[in-house]
Parts: sequence; structure tokens; C-alpha cells
Amino acid sequence: MQRKTVLILGANSDVAKAALLRYADKGFRMIAASRSTDELQSFVSQHQRLKELVTILYFDAANFDSHAAFYQQLPEKPHIVVYAAGYLKNNEDALLDFPGSFRMMQVHYAGAVSILNIIAMDKENVRLERIVGLSSLSGVRGRKSNFIYGSTKSAFTQYLAGLRQYLFKRRITVNVIVAGYIRSKMTAGLALPESLMLEPDFIARAVVEAGNGFIIVPGFKWKMIYTILKWMPEQLVAKLP
Repeated sequence: MQRKTVLILGANSDVAKAALLRYADKGFRMIAASRSTDELQSFVSQHQRLKELVTILYFDAANFDSHAAFYQQLPEKPHIVVYAAGYLKNNEDALLDFPGSFRMMQVHYAGAVSILNIIAMDKENVRLERIVGLSSLSGVRGRKSNFIYGSTKSAFTQYLAGLRQYLFKRRITVNVIVAGYIRSKMTAGLALPESLMLEPDFIARAVVEAGNGFIIVPGFKWKMIYTILKWMPEQLVAKLP
């Protein structure tokens, strides 16, 4: 039986690396795409089971003009696509540094729309069966502590919601992983509550085992927080950090 292929965009993130290992255990072939190809190559070389299954390619989410050529040069068209590219700028810094804010917009939203539109509109790829996007609870409600980062994740989630409807007739499933705090290199140094931290592999399991539902919130505590945030009155949201 032919192996299925998964394309992971932003494959150098901690969650994406954990997903590579999980997809390998399921026998997938993987195309791992990132700007950090040397780091990816080092990671793959440390895991014997990845060496014969992973192809590493250069991909820059913010270089929109390169996306069509990137997709056309893929060694094979994917059955599953995971968008895991991320960039974080502290909210106070982002308020004073528009290029930093714009980078988040490019990586989390504009870049995702650019490459995923290309992938979704390739109707010749009849093998495409699923698109999974890694979003954040920061995008559920606007909060004064992280509303610039959160707005980019909110836009990404809404894009995926519409894409899910658009692709429904072609029987292509679209999922969004709405994650809480992840212990990763992106959050290193931030003062986050230890009791709410999630390991990258826990999120990766949600990615790899995504079912038919659209919004997937890993972790019982974060499911509760998601529900509270979603329905909390504006007066109370304003009092949050």
C-alpha cells in the first residue's frame, strides 16, 4: 500500500518536530518545510526512523512570491497539510515596532492564506484529504496583554473556518488546533503559569489524530478556559491581564 504524504509548513517549531515523530510512527512520508533547514536536518539526523521518511525543503511563509514555485517543486503532492509556522513579538514591543507586528501578520495569516490557497485550489491533487492549522486561544477574544498576536491568530482561525466550508464538497477536512500555553522555544522566558503549560508532543498528538470536528482544543483545562473566554461578558474580559 502506498504511503501517505504529509506536508508540514513551519516544520522547525517544537510542535511540528513532535508531529514528525508521530507521523513517522504511523508510516507517513513527510515533507518538512522551514527557513531553518539546517536545524531541521540536525533534528532528523538524531532520529533514525525519520531519516528515510523526511524530505527537507526551504519555505519562507513571508515570501509570498515564492509560494507557487515552492508548491510546484514538491517531490509529491500531499494527502495532509499542517501549517505550524509561528512568530511571537511581545505586545508592548509590537505596539512600538510595526515591522514586528507586520511579521506576525505575515507568518500567521497572510503567509498561511497565500500558500494554503495555492494548495486548496490545486484540484488535480485528488489525494488531498486534510488541512490542519495551528492557532491559539489568544485569538478567541481580544485582550490588552496580547491583542496584536491574538488578532493574527483570530484571522487565521476565521480563514480556516471559511476554507473548511469551501472544501466540504470535495471531502477535504479542515481542522484548527486552538492551543493554550505550549512549552517551546517561542515561549521560553515568558512568565507563564506552570500548571497550564502543555508539552509540544501533547499538541502534536492532537494534530496527528485530528478527527472531523473543526475546533480542537487540547487539554481539559484549556477546553474550560476556551469556553469561558468565548462567552465571558466584555466587562469581565476588560479586567483580564
